[in-house]
Amino acid sequence: MNLFTFPIIVIAFIVLYLLNAIKILKEYERGVIFRLGRVLSKPKGPGLIFVFPPIDRMVRVSLRIVVMDIPAQDVITKDNVSVKVNAVVYFRVMAPQKAVLEVQDYLFATSQLAQTTLRSVLGEVELDELLSGREKLNAQLQDIIDKHSDPWGIKVQLVEMKHVDLPENMVRAIAKQAEAERERRAKVIHAEGEFQAAGKLTEAADIISTNPQALQLRFLGTLTEIATEKNSTIIFPLPIDMLKAFVYKKEK
Repeated sequence: MNLFTFPIIVIAFIVLYLLNAIKILKEYERGVIFRLGRVLSKPKGPGLIFVFPPIDRMVRVSLRIVVMDIPAQDVITKDNVSVKVNAVVYFRVMAPQKAVLEVQDYLFATSQLAQTTLRSVLGEVELDELLSGREKLNAQLQDIIDKHSDPWGIKVQLVEMKHVDLPENMVRAIAKQAEAERERRAKVIHAEGEFQAAGKLTEAADIISTNPQALQLRFLGTLTEIATEKNSTIIFPLPIDMLKAFVYKKEK
């Protein structure tokens, strides 16, 4: 090895080291840099940055919204009904340094926090509230998860329950309850219709009683309606006045 070869090797080594130190972070990424074990004051990125190994060590953190599915959890409601509920959590990292320093794995920690919170919150409500008050429960879940994950630099933006799996016997009981409710409404509506019809008939009777000819016209109108149908029924109107003589004779 001559005197000219050694400087070339050194220069090539330096060039390779600098090329290896170049890192490119995307717009949604930040790099938390540890220099000799101590974290720098601010995360780096996006764009072109330099990380000098082995002095520096970089942890990439994504700032995009993470959509995390919560597996189905076995929940016993306040009225002792066993159900399975799954949900989805939308969150994002707001402080990359806290997400790296305060918790070992913020994704796993957020997932476990969401699962335990889902079981504890839904275990304090009854089944009817669970089925009808989802928006209220979603807001309550979001508030609790966001409060506990805030020290990790995480912002929970939305929690949505996706599916509530009920036991088969409970599904049948709810179906019977819904059917009974429909029948009750039908009977109430029918009774209200009868009540309104009785009121209208009373008004019509009052009007007809003031004018006897109106009753005769109504009678003839009814005969006309019957005559339009194809039937073999013969209707013969008999005035009541003709029967008065027989009624009075029988009474005597």
